[in-house]
Amino acid sequence: MSFSPPPPQTISTGFVAAIVGFFSSFPIVLQGLGSVGASPAQAASGLMAAAIAMGLAGIALSLWYRQPISVAWSTPGVALLAVTPAAAGGFSEAVFGFLVAGLLTVLAGLVRPLGRLITMIPAHLAQAMLAGVLVPLCLVPFQAVAETPSTAIPIVAVWLVAGLVNRHYAVPAAVLAALAVTFHATGGDIALPGHLLTRPELVMPQVGLAGVLGIGVPLFIVTMATQNIPGTAVLRSYGFTPPAGPLLTTVGGASVLSAGFGAAATCLAAITAAICANEDSHPDPALRYWSAVVTGVIYCIFGLVAATTTAIAAAAPPLVLGTLAGVALINVFAGSTAAALSHAAHREAAAVTLLTTASGMAIFGLSAAVWGLIFGGAVHVAKTRLARP
Repeated sequence: MSFSPPPPQTISTGFVAAIVGFFSSFPIVLQGLGSVGASPAQAASGLMAAAIAMGLAGIALSLWYRQPISVAWSTPGVALLAVTPAAAGGFSEAVFGFLVAGLLTVLAGLVRPLGRLITMIPAHLAQAMLAGVLVPLCLVPFQAVAETPSTAIPIVAVWLVAGLVNRHYAVPAAVLAALAVTFHATGGDIALPGHLLTRPELVMPQVGLAGVLGIGVPLFIVTMATQNIPGTAVLRSYGFTPPAGPLLTTVGGASVLSAGFGAAATCLAAITAAICANEDSHPDPALRYWSAVVTGVIYCIFGLVAATTTAIAAAAPPLVLGTLAGVALINVFAGSTAAALSHAAHREAAAVTLLTTASGMAIFGLSAAVWGLIFGGAVHVAKTRLARP
């Protein structure tokens, strides 16, 4: 099989997609891993493994099918982790949950009924669950403006102004603002690692029910409903129709292989897929796959130096990382909320799901996200079936 060299336009598009994909959500990855018990070294390893896993999976799928199949880490998934308390077994039990989520994704690709079962979850409930997960995270920038205005206001202001120019550059610009705030606050005295390349930290998984019910199953559901399914829909909207089964088994397999190094979930991309698949990537659709390949290569490079990124993030003043993560998620929150509440007939069920998830309640080892689906699903059934004359 022969390949033409990548056109310059696809190289620049791939670079932009990688900047947007990595820097718009790496703070959320670090927050999510830290929330479920990862040490700074384990978080750096997790960030590295996640970036390399999605980079290699994107390169392999794009070259094999010659289609712009962009792969990402699960931003909604790590946002879920950020509001999930650590399990009794610590990060080792969380890693077991990551493995469970990856295996379920592989099964969804191999066993069609399982994949169809996820699609049976009403879209408005899945979007409401995501919105509920994001509520506490999106509140942080505004809380930080009141508590630490000198550090929060520059980040929020840069994000807002850059977004008015080009929404794709809003979060990368906010990252630069957060970097400037951190260097100003520390006087440039940041303890960087003594080695350029990130050192992987292997974590042995610890089997536990909380890892399965509190992390693994919710992570699988939110990733399938808000990343994998929309990711395939985005590709189809631009005329690309790769088989869904092999895509799911590939990203699920990447999740399984990278979980032991701290990575939460690898999945199909939606936003960066749109960047790589549209006409701005290249006029010829047959050459757009090179944009996704370039994106994957740059992801791998970013992953190799993830320890430096993590060290700078650790030196940031209080609430800087939370402010950055919050503004990065506002557009996602707005979109999920609008989708959840768009139909009047389903609005009440969606509201119950959203509020239950946002409450943070945890009963019988089930996280608030799972209870949100249960309660919202009950209201949905009552409204659409039991209430029929």
